[in-house]
Amino acid sequence: MKNLNIIGAGKVGKVLARHFQRRQVFSIQQVMNRSLTSAAAAVQWIGAGQAAGAVSDLRSADVIMLTVGDDQIAATCQQLADAGLLHAGSSIFHCSGARTSAELQSARQCGAAVASIHPVRSFADIDALAGQFGGTICSVEGDETALATLLPALQAIGAQTVTISAEHKLLYHAGSVFASNYLVTLMETALQAYQAAGIPAEMAGQMAEPLARQTLENVFRLGTAAALTGPIARGDMQTVIRQQKIVADWDGNAGDLYQAFTPLTVALAAQARQLPYSEK
Repeated sequence: MKNLNIIGAGKVGKVLARHFQRRQVFSIQQVMNRSLTSAAAAVQWIGAGQAAGAVSDLRSADVIMLTVGDDQIAATCQQLADAGLLHAGSSIFHCSGARTSAELQSARQCGAAVASIHPVRSFADIDALAGQFGGTICSVEGDETALATLLPALQAIGAQTVTISAEHKLLYHAGSVFASNYLVTLMETALQAYQAAGIPAEMAGQMAEPLARQTLENVFRLGTAAALTGPIARGDMQTVIRQQKIVADWDGNAGDLYQAFTPLTVALAAQARQLPYSEK
């Protein structure tokens, strides 16, 4: 079993490490965070490994997982290279959705194999993910040697894998941002609009929840065009114009958001009109 060092064990790093440990995919060797206290807490959550407080405390490992912030990937990799921890026969990967394995160029120069993986999953509740990671889709790209180790490892913890082009990774990640991060922002805007109209916060949540849940279910059951409802779907552009103005008067940013969604929704409604009557 290959051993694994983890640098920056936050939410993603801890979840992956715990699953690697439970399925005996890797032997968790060391965990290094910004502080020794944080590293020790991560080790306790993972259930394996030894806490390290600095790069100088690390021992060489077969595989290194970087789950640091995007802007720290290249610099951290360089530190590991300078410390002699990267060499021919070792592999290093990071878990950024937006950055590619090119961030690990200093490792390549040492002869190490490099890759990036990105679990397409919300990590807001890692305790829930500790038992529900199976079926998660992970995008991967990088050196064949690194992927020869990582693909079986991910499949062993129940993940599905899809290989993506490094050239298109930033656009791919934008899709995840729309599907997750901006969806949260959109729901916050909806809740605030309800409350600005005089609906109490608790009631606003009760109104929005079934509407949002059913809409998402329809999107993935029927498709986006068939799931579309509302004034644009009905061709009622007068209501859209009046509504955009009242939203803009209430909140300028929300008004801009409403207006930005209009042409995209009009295009989707045009697709919906091409569907057979039975699918509308």
